[in-house]
Amino acid sequence: MTSNNENGSVTDIAKLWLAALIVGLLRAGALVVYHAAIHAIQWLLTQHTGSLVEDARKLPLWIRALVPAMGGVVAGLILDVGRGWTGGKPHIDYIDAAREGATALNDRTTAVRTLSSLFSIASGASIGREGPMVQISAWLASWLARLFPVPAAERNAILICGITSGIAAVYHAPIAGVVFALELALGFFSRHAIAPLILAAVTTSALIFWTVEPSPLYILPVVPRMPVTGQGLAAALCVGAVSGLLGLFQLKMIEWAHAGFGRIRRRALRLGLGGIAVGLLSMVAPEVWGNGYTAVSNVLAGGLSWKWVAIGLCAKLLATVASTSSGAIGGIFTPTLFVGATSGYLFGVALGGVHMGGDQVIMAVIGMAAVLAAVTRAPLMAIVMVLEMTGQFQVTLHVMLACGVAYAISTRFRIKALYGNPIEHHS
Repeated sequence: MTSNNENGSVTDIAKLWLAALIVGLLRAGALVVYHAAIHAIQWLLTQHTGSLVEDARKLPLWIRALVPAMGGVVAGLILDVGRGWTGGKPHIDYIDAAREGATALNDRTTAVRTLSSLFSIASGASIGREGPMVQISAWLASWLARLFPVPAAERNAILICGITSGIAAVYHAPIAGVVFALELALGFFSRHAIAPLILAAVTTSALIFWTVEPSPLYILPVVPRMPVTGQGLAAALCVGAVSGLLGLFQLKMIEWAHAGFGRIRRRALRLGLGGIAVGLLSMVAPEVWGNGYTAVSNVLAGGLSWKWVAIGLCAKLLATVASTSSGAIGGIFTPTLFVGATSGYLFGVALGGVHMGGDQVIMAVIGMAAVLAAVTRAPLMAIVMVLEMTGQFQVTLHVMLACGVAYAISTRFRIKALYGNPIEHHS
C-alpha cells in the first residue's frame, strides 16, 4: 500500500520513471527513422547518400546551385499546402509547452513542419537536423504524457523527458540534455523532474552508444593540455569577448533578413530564394551545405589554411542567415557551432607565436561554446554541451570564462535570442 504525500505516491513515481524509460526508447527509434528519411530524399536529389558537403563537391557547379533551391521550393510548398490542412492553427513549440506546463502539441503542424524540414535538410539548407528531431522527440513524449496514467501535474515532466532525450541523442551529450531542459525548457530546477530527465537521457544515450555511434560527436586529435595560466585565461577572455560580439552580429543579421523575407507571402518562393542563396554560396564553398558537422570536424582536426577557414566562416554565416530567415524548418545549434569553431580557430592563428599550451583546435573548442552561449543565452548548457561533444574537459575553466564573457556581452544589447527557442527556428 502506498501513501500520498507532497512528493507523490511511490506508484506515481514508478510510473513516471517507466514513462521516462519509454521516452528514451521511442526517441532512439525515431532518430533512426528520421535519418533514413533524410538519406532517401538526399539520394533522390543528388544520387548520393554520404556527407552533404562531400555530395556537394561531387556535383557539377550548376547542380550544386540548383539542388538547395529545388529543396527550398518543395519545403515551402509543403508549408503552404499544409497550412490549409492544419486549419490555420498555430504551431505549439515544445519549449513554450514545457514552460507553460502543457503537454498537448499540435499534431498536424508538427507533421507538416517535419516533412518540410526533411526536404530543406536533405537538399543542403544551412540549418541543423537537430531542431526537428528534438521536436519529434517532444511530440512522441507528449502523446505518451496524454496516454500514460499519471497525475496531470506530472505529465509535463514526461514531455520534458522527450526534450532531454532528444538533445542527448542528437548531440551525444546526456548531461547537456538535462541542463538544457532545466535551464531553458523549465527556466528553473524542478525537483520532481530531475530524476526522470536523467533516466531519459541515459536511456537514449546508451542505446545510441550501443547501436549507432559509440563515440563523442566530434573526435579530436591528441592536443596538448592547456595550463591554467594568466596568459591562457586572458586568451579565453578575449575569445569570449569576440564571440559575444559575433553572436550578436549573427542574431542581428537574422533579424534583418527575416524582416526582408517576411515581405514575401508565398513560402515556396521565400524558401526557394533562400535555397538559391545557399546554392550560389556553395559554388565557392561547398561546406555551406548541411548543418556544418563535417566542416566543424575538419576544423577540429586542425592543420587548415586560415584563408579556407575565413572563407568558410563568412560563407556559412551568410548561408545560415539565408536558410533560417527564409523560413526553412531546422535547427541552428550546429551551424552556430561552425561559426564558433571557425572564429575560435582564426583567433588561435592570430595568436601566432604566443605559447598557449594549446593550439588553434583548443581555441576552436572555446569559440564553439562561447558563440553558442551568446546566441542561445544559455551559458551553462553551452559549457556542458561543448565539453561533452568534444571530450576536452581539460579546458573547462577556459570554456567557462569565455562563455561567461560572451553571455554578459550578448545580454547587454536589446537583441532577442533567436525567437525564444534556440534549438529551432520559427518562420
